[in-house]
Amino acid sequence: MQVIDAHCDLLSKLLLNPKLDIADEASGLDVTLTKWKKSNVKLQWLAIWLPESLEHGTFQDVLRCIDLYDSHVAKHPEVALVRTRDDLQHLEGEGRIGTLLALEGADALAGNLAHLRTLYKLGVRSLGLTWNYANWAADGVLEPRQGGFTRKGRALVKECERLGILIDVSHLCEPAFWELTELSDRPFLASHSNSFTICGHPRNLKDDQIEAIVQRNGMIGLNFYPPFIARGTPATIDDLLRHVERFCELGAERHLGLGSDYDGIDIKVPGLEHAGCFGNLIEALLKRFSEEQAEQFMHRNWQRFLARELPEA
Repeated sequence: MQVIDAHCDLLSKLLLNPKLDIADEASGLDVTLTKWKKSNVKLQWLAIWLPESLEHGTFQDVLRCIDLYDSHVAKHPEVALVRTRDDLQHLEGEGRIGTLLALEGADALAGNLAHLRTLYKLGVRSLGLTWNYANWAADGVLEPRQGGFTRKGRALVKECERLGILIDVSHLCEPAFWELTELSDRPFLASHSNSFTICGHPRNLKDDQIEAIVQRNGMIGLNFYPPFIARGTPATIDDLLRHVERFCELGAERHLGLGSDYDGIDIKVPGLEHAGCFGNLIEALLKRFSEEQAEQFMHRNWQRFLARELPEA
């Protein structure tokens, strides 16, 4: 069974330590070539997130991440950058591992939409509007004031729509989430968020948010970070499946995929420690869901969404 994973922080780790190598299993990375192949990963989204340790990340740091992608990931002949629907379709015939670039947090754009257009030309196809806190565009989930979009933030949404950049609401505060539904009629996604009803963490989605994403024909990626899965007890794969069941109860069966957060999380669910472990999740899913449902969650839902929403050329 193939796998599409909509979130990992490999590029952030490379930014902090360019000596890391995805071809080296001793590197300590959650995401490596060998692990991708073991799990039959078809497409891996790579987030461009500037770690807080940088203090004031700049657009130059974003460009450094893309350069690190070129020099450390794309250099491998079995890896392909996905920019368009055609690129996605060609993965099947080529047998290569696709990668999709996503900017996590608009901070480093500094309100300059020319930077956004530059990133689009370099292959970035998704934008997470905020990380946990406020930036020039909107407020994140942990920002105390819980505000909506700024004037420049609304312009950012419109430019993403014009270019064909997917908008990601993981990390976006709830008032801004609802403002986005008024600003845009395009499908959007939450690349790595779980159910707030099952686990009441502020990073998770409320039931009405999940329903809104479904109504927009958007997508949600299951996050493997234990504090987003279960509160107060060590999280298990069975706990993660409780989120799958809740999403299905809310009509999201065809709008749910994976967004592991590998290389961005410091604690792991037993059996889901790295990108070579997706088979354990498939095995657990097949005990509660049909093979067709499991395939939808593991790859078909993301495949269908991207085949429709990526630029044609």
